[in-house]
Amino acid sequence: MCADLDIYIYVVCLYICVKIAPGAVVCVESEIKGDVTIGPRTVVHPKARIYAEAGPIIIGEGNLIEEQAFIRNSFPENIAPDSEDVEPKAMIIGTNNVFEVGCYSQAMKIGDNNVIESKAYVGRNVILTSGCIIGACCQVDTCEVIPENTVIYGSDCLRRVQTERPQPQTLQLDFLMKILPNYHHLKKTTKISNTSMKN
Repeated sequence: MCADLDIYIYVVCLYICVKIAPGAVVCVESEIKGDVTIGPRTVVHPKARIYAEAGPIIIGEGNLIEEQAFIRNSFPENIAPDSEDVEPKAMIIGTNNVFEVGCYSQAMKIGDNNVIESKAYVGRNVILTSGCIIGACCQVDTCEVIPENTVIYGSDCLRRVQTERPQPQTLQLDFLMKILPNYHHLKKTTKISNTSMKN
């Protein structure tokens, strides 16, 4: 009985902790765990995963999170998750970012208009400023701030600076916001009130 109650409380907590703004399109088949806030006009595809384990994840407006993309706020390798002295640290993701199919991002701070391409990996100690592109299959796991408009590409993770930042995926977002509800069930936007918490 007690175990069932614990599971029920855990599930309710997971449900309450996910905040989806009006205008966001989040497919039911996506997997979202922990304290996650998803901004308006953000699209989360089926099979995308967003795990807020070591603190909340705040996702801004107009982001595109594609299939099998994995955004994870995890504990550093040298800290155990059950340590009492660990304070939650928020992961902040700005506006108009694209997380392409199969990418994996642990970056704690991501600015605006960045693209993380397919199968790319961005480590926890990387800060993406704005207008950056992490090329397909590139791995960036250094402790650094990536300067604005940096492109990392190729098997050797070469770098260059582009003159303009990537354009927001406005047309694609508009298209997906119309099409996805026709083929997938969506997670509902919820308003959390004190009365619902008491019940």
